[in-house]
Amino acid sequence: MDGLKQQLGLGLGLGRTEPSGTDALVERLSRWAESIYSNPLNIALVVAVLWVVIPLVRPSDPDSPRWTPTPSAARSHATAPGDRYTYLPPAHPPTTEWTKYTPRTLAVYDGTGSPSSPSDDSRILLAINRKVFDVTKGRNFYGPGGPYGNFAGRDASRGMAKQSFDLDMLTPLDKPIDKLEDLTPSEIKNMNEWEGHFTNKYGIVGELVDEDRL
Repeated sequence: MDGLKQQLGLGLGLGRTEPSGTDALVERLSRWAESIYSNPLNIALVVAVLWVVIPLVRPSDPDSPRWTPTPSAARSHATAPGDRYTYLPPAHPPTTEWTKYTPRTLAVYDGTGSPSSPSDDSRILLAINRKVFDVTKGRNFYGPGGPYGNFAGRDASRGMAKQSFDLDMLTPLDKPIDKLEDLTPSEIKNMNEWEGHFTNKYGIVGELVDEDRL
């Protein structure tokens, strides 16, 4: 009977000592290392992984192009050779706040103001289909004396629709915004095309609203 139990135990794996957790881990690592060394492709993959990972976990030499500087160091290297992939400009680029303009407040931005004015009213703005565009960089066209200077600081929607730059295309400042209800389909198409052109070329800085909407 004892002999039969012993044979059954061996058949079921009873009485066999399993390796401990540490021994099993060592055995797995040994097999893994053996599989790497036995295949040159695996060695190449390990080297590539180490090449990528090590610079991420180890501080880089400040002279290395891969170095990520502190903000102060980045500013000091703004004029350094172009081998550094990151830097900060000396100052933050100027920003423009989105604003709701009425015909009266928009009229200030016709390009005749002083660049040193606190209100920055030297900018040139105009509106098309209630969108206000900053066309300051097109000062030669929209500034004082320019071929389209009549539109500076004004709602240019009707003029763009009718392809006319005459003064009678402009709505008086004390009147409500032109609703453009009498435009023909072709004139509306003209206005929309001009609106698309300005959207692609100039920044939209606000919207044109009536006085009672402020």
